Amino acid sequence: MLVLLPPSEGKASSGRGAPLKLESLSLPGLTAAREAVLDELVELCVGDEDKARDVLGLSEGLKGEVAKNAELRTAGARPAGEIYTGVLYDALGLASLDAAAKRRAARSLLVFSGLWGAVRVTDRIPSYRCSMGVKLPGTGALGAHWRTAMASALPEVAGAGLVLDLRSSAYAAAWKPKGEVAGRTATVRVLHAPTRKVVSHFNKATKGRIVRSLLSAGIAPRDPAELVTVLRDLGYVVEAEAPAKAKAGTGTGTTAWALDVLVDEVH
Repeated sequence: MLVLLPPSEGKASSGRGAPLKLESLSLPGLTAAREAVLDELVELCVGDEDKARDVLGLSEGLKGEVAKNAELRTAGARPAGEIYTGVLYDALGLASLDAAAKRRAARSLLVFSGLWGAVRVTDRIPSYRCSMGVKLPGTGALGAHWRTAMASALPEVAGAGLVLDLRSSAYAAAWKPKGEVAGRTATVRVLHAPTRKVVSHFNKATKGRIVRSLLSAGIAPRDPAELVTVLRDLGYVVEAEAPAKAKAGTGTGTTAWALDVLVDEVH
């Protein structure tokens, strides 16, 4: 099972350990694309602060993020699972998982990023600010920048099992599963049951809880249909729409399954 996650806008501070080593990150096929974004981002933030804030979409109160980006090559690095914070990651609670669940997380979780493309939670990175929606003056729109490199690297990473896609739309634009990979991909939308509307807090927290439930139980569904059964067994209210080909019993098809998880409240 491969779980695709969005990053968090807020991040923990960089560590005091060794600085970033791009060549040590997972998915080495993304190294050249990472280098291009990193070089331009650092150069931008070392230069005109106002221009950097405008490009990155930062308010005056977040100007410290520009200085942070300027030091990306020398700042200490920490595991990505410690850098990313926020509602989803609080609910996922990587630090409090038992040892076996942490090993599963290291194998199965992949966090998408405007700067790094995608990283494992064990990859050591510095804290940064650069969303997938950014358009750098030279590199251009990051979503488009990552698509070519991702198209080569991600199908291999996806392996032969379930792909559970929990990304937001901006990060989903960087790689869209195609062909048979799409047929074993499930996207998840979390709806507030009384209104049947997507509510940000419910959405992020429930996605974090779902991942934690799967990791803690040691369950790795093989395909979207099995995922629906597993989530229901774990107590989630799930509505699923199988692609036409799968419903007809002629295979998994080439279209992702769409799952709605209904919640009344999140504790």
